Amino acid sequence: MKLRGKTALITGASRGIGYAAAELFLREGAAVAICAASEQSAAVAKESLLKAVPAGRVYAQAADVSQNADCEAFAQNAFKEFGTIDILINNAGITKDTLMLRMKEADFDAVINVNLKGAFLMSKAAVKFMMKGAEGSIVNMSSVVGQTGNAGQVNYAASKAGLIGLTKAMAKEFASRNIRVNAVAPGFVNTDMTNALSEALKAEVLKSIPLKKFAQAADIAKAVLFLACGDAGYITGQILAVNGGLYI
Repeated sequence: MKLRGKTALITGASRGIGYAAAELFLREGAAVAICAASEQSAAVAKESLLKAVPAGRVYAQAADVSQNADCEAFAQNAFKEFGTIDILINNAGITKDTLMLRMKEADFDAVINVNLKGAFLMSKAAVKFMMKGAEGSIVNMSSVVGQTGNAGQVNYAASKAGLIGLTKAMAKEFASRNIRVNAVAPGFVNTDMTNALSEALKAEVLKSIPLKKFAQAADIAKAVLFLACGDAGYITGQILAVNGGLYI
């Protein structure tokens, strides 16, 4: 087991990539603390994870990652529950897509606050506890859209591009503390977000993907696991693209 004895915090873990990462981390021996937007979502995810991995150790709570108090409380509660924080996966994210000229300022702010500011706040809260253990690993969930841009997603693209800069800056700041910081940049993944797309649009997108398929959440979770565990012990400040060749 690659993560035996480790504790991982995973935001936005009630579904999709976050949930897949939580399940994989449990199978690899980690204790997992998850947060979601609501208590109900967190509780349902915890119950499902424990059914999948009965011997797993799971802590769950609601948290709004755009709020500093929620991030601090989540990190503190996880530390009290497990006694250590070794890994942070900043996965929480939202979309509010529309063309820029139609986009409301509130919708721009909401996406930046959750996707980018949330990663900043949660990292700041978790790093304090990683320093106690003299090591740690942070993985931020960026996107191929943060590398290429995308019409109708100026807020989302900006937030995901910002995560790339955040990752590189944090990697330089925390290297002396033996804390590695990397990011994963997925392409199109079969999640609730992409399932909302029309079949015609999905078919059009597939034409641009050399591997001619969307990723599964488990594909991204495996990349996250690699960066989080000791196998990537000499890797920091890097962006791992998992996009089927969509952006090379």
